[in-house]
Amino acid sequence: MSKTTVTALIADDEEGPREQLRAALKRLWPELEIVAASIHGVDAWDDFLQHEPDVCFLDIRMPGLTGIEVARRMAATATPPQVVFVTAFGDHALSAFDAGAVDYVMKPVDDARLAQAIERVQGRLQRPEPAAAGADLQALLKQLLPAAAPRPKMIQASLGREVKMIAPEDVIYFESDNRYTRVVYEGGEALIRTALKELLTQLDAEQFWQVHRSVLVNSRCVASAIRIDENSMVLTLKGRQEKLPVSRQFQGLFKGQ
Repeated sequence: MSKTTVTALIADDEEGPREQLRAALKRLWPELEIVAASIHGVDAWDDFLQHEPDVCFLDIRMPGLTGIEVARRMAATATPPQVVFVTAFGDHALSAFDAGAVDYVMKPVDDARLAQAIERVQGRLQRPEPAAAGADLQALLKQLLPAAAPRPKMIQASLGREVKMIAPEDVIYFESDNRYTRVVYEGGEALIRTALKELLTQLDAEQFWQVHRSVLVNSRCVASAIRIDENSMVLTLKGRQEKLPVSRQFQGLFKGQ
């Protein structure tokens, strides 16, 4: 790795275990810089996009997005992190983690077991091909994810005194706009109070692709992806003039065949 400081994100919806893990990591890996301590899965995903940590310690059971769902999203980015699951339950296929793509520790965290996980992570961080780790992680997590949960059928957007009912399939893209989210759909646009990161838990991930920290686009409405230079890419949309930015983490979605 080119940088000398290894950064980490920890995520647990319970403060006690979260702080216990933080204290244990400080004891066992004092050089590690914890850049975010997320309080649920949705924040963990957003914090990952903001800080791009090298290592993520994820509680498996969190509201919004589970640790496994967050890890799968991370594995699809340009720079997937090393992942260690933290769980109080033995009901997942934990033996699958022996494949080496990820690791896990049980709560309450035991120093000896955590030290073993840290040693494995440090070893994987020395490997020169992080993309391979991401591919391994995606394949493993695909087996562990449960069937997709039911999604809301309509988006309710306020337009003056009117509440507009917008079918998700009619939405072209969502874009963060300060405290609101802008909904651009066939026939107009509207603002809703639901944050973009919350919408992630309500939409079909196969249809709506996050292409930037502030943009979710309906993949059916994308006409093309245009690379501007080594780091910049934009999307053009079918029948529309505006272009949407694609951040570096999501450019791997558009590889050509």
